[in-house]
Amino acid sequence: MPRPLTVPARIAAVDVTAYTATSAVGVGKAAMRAAVAAQRSGLRPNDFGPQPLATWIGRVDGLEGDGDGGGALAAATLPEPLTRWDCRNNRLAWLGLGADGFRDTVAAARQRYGAARVALVLGTSTSSIGATEDAYRVLDADGRFPAHLRSRLVHTPHSLANFVHEALDLAGPCLTVSTACSSSAKVFAVAERMLRLGLADAAVVGGVDTLCGSVLFGFHALQLVSTEPCRPFDVRRSGINLGEAAGFALLERTGPRPGALQLIGYGESSDAHHMSTPHPEGLGAERALDDALARAGLTPDAVDHINLHGTASAKNDEVEAALVARRFGPHTHACSTKGYTGHALGAAGIVEAAFALLAIETGHMPGTLGTEQLDPVCGPQIRLQPAHGEVRVALSHSFGFGGTNCVLAFARGVPA
Repeated sequence: MPRPLTVPARIAAVDVTAYTATSAVGVGKAAMRAAVAAQRSGLRPNDFGPQPLATWIGRVDGLEGDGDGGGALAAATLPEPLTRWDCRNNRLAWLGLGADGFRDTVAAARQRYGAARVALVLGTSTSSIGATEDAYRVLDADGRFPAHLRSRLVHTPHSLANFVHEALDLAGPCLTVSTACSSSAKVFAVAERMLRLGLADAAVVGGVDTLCGSVLFGFHALQLVSTEPCRPFDVRRSGINLGEAAGFALLERTGPRPGALQLIGYGESSDAHHMSTPHPEGLGAERALDDALARAGLTPDAVDHINLHGTASAKNDEVEAALVARRFGPHTHACSTKGYTGHALGAAGIVEAAFALLAIETGHMPGTLGTEQLDPVCGPQIRLQPAHGEVRVALSHSFGFGGTNCVLAFARGVPA
């Protein structure tokens, strides 16, 4: 049955006044720029967990608290009184918050608007479940968590948002979005609605997910994990590489500012098709794309760059490649950045949004790292090599596990 012809209203643009991302390629935007320029991957053979699975991962160094992490270790160590939140996921969040002066930028916004008028909306897929796994490994004689691991602050899906809320000294609305791989893309949509409805004057959005056994072995059980570096959209792709990341952005409506980075549209949908496989015709993904373009007031011809979801799984790449081929012209430069960072699950959306924003800022559009021969389903939009040029409008695709989809549209100023 065709979907109803409902067209969302165009939204007023929201300024992205600051953003940052930390992943396997390093801490902050400078590390992202350097990785793109050198076409350097952050992937490495899996060395995570007591019995490492045979795969490749995108791991952030310095989060364990028990080794020589150098500067990263010091930056990730939680200060007093935040140590009561200590776990690997929250350490990564703290490391990410310290990049690119982001904490200071939020502090200035808190001063302008008041702590109660700054909302926090964070996406995560597993939150601090890794700490819960650790606790189960060392149950005491009574079958209980050891005393030092009994933390109500940590063993909850809302641990990340609660921790960041306190770390940033905020008092406004605090939400967790957990919709698998689209989680930290959907936070932009939630925040835009909160700003438009007057529930907040500014919003911190983002997401954090760390590697854990549940995810590594869970995706392995679904036969989705590759034993080699991932090859998005390659005819010989063999599965995903899992990664971890933290990313954040500050959204405000500050009035006309020439050259400002802006969120100009978003679209959300659910396939309602299968627990783990996307709709074979990409109907949900296409609806999210249509709604993002409608809210931005744009046609596909206006899009210069797309950061694709591109996980290197068989069906996801096939469906996404076919969608891009039928909707966009050959001038659009599309790529997957999973070969740089791995698939960071609930943090994937914010990392990919950061790559898209960076392309607008610098004009540097990444290539699809690790891929050698494109699947025939791919159109000319999907590029293996990086390119440089004016990027006026960039999209970021997040097509998540189980068919939960989000497309974000960004621009510098209001496109003509």
